[in-house]
Amino acid sequence: MRLEGRTALVTGGASGIGAAIARRLAAEGASVVIGDLNVAGAEAVGGEIGAEAVPLDVTEPSAAAGVVEAQGPFEILVNNAGTDDFSFFTDMTPERWRRLIAINLEGVFACTHAVLPAMQRDGYGRIVSIASEAGRVGSKGSAVYSAAKGGVIAFTKTIARENARFGITANAIAPGPIDTPLLSAARALGGGVGERIIETMKGATQMKRLGRPEEVAAAVAFLASDDASYVTGETLGVSGGLGMV
Repeated sequence: MRLEGRTALVTGGASGIGAAIARRLAAEGASVVIGDLNVAGAEAVGGEIGAEAVPLDVTEPSAAAGVVEAQGPFEILVNNAGTDDFSFFTDMTPERWRRLIAINLEGVFACTHAVLPAMQRDGYGRIVSIASEAGRVGSKGSAVYSAAKGGVIAFTKTIARENARFGITANAIAPGPIDTPLLSAARALGGGVGERIIETMKGATQMKRLGRPEEVAAAVAFLASDDASYVTGETLGVSGGLGMV
């Protein structure tokens, strides 16, 4: 087991990709803490794998710091918490886009800021942030989400540069269309627009299908392990070839 003896915090681990990540890290031997606003969902996943579940609002830096103080230190951080609010940009409001930036980008700031001091002190750390191919190529109906995920990618590169001297790696994963509750929410866009967007996403992949959460989790497990000890500042596409240039 590649992560035996390691401690890991997975944000947004109550369902979808986050739940698959928590399960995979636990299967690799890590002691996992799942942080999520959906405490019941986090507890259900935690009960399956022997993981601790804690309430965590990633938009509140004090909440992230509190979880690290109470449950840490963590050697592995997986910044997975995120959401979208599918809408064409002209229909967005400042309130809606501030919420998306707070969850998808500022939440990564808050959790990373909370774990880094102990990682620097101990000379070891693995930070994996879930970005999106939308952050590299854009996604129709997801302008703000795409902007936030692009920010996650740039932030990851900077954290990698600043912390390599401490033995800390920072990498991002850019999933393509993954079969999760979040993607399913796109189907709610009226007039069949959501369904057409999803079909377009599938058609843009080389594999012509949706990915599975477990396929993203496998990539996280690699980046969180010492198998990836010489990998930092990278964005790994798990997208069926959608992001190829």
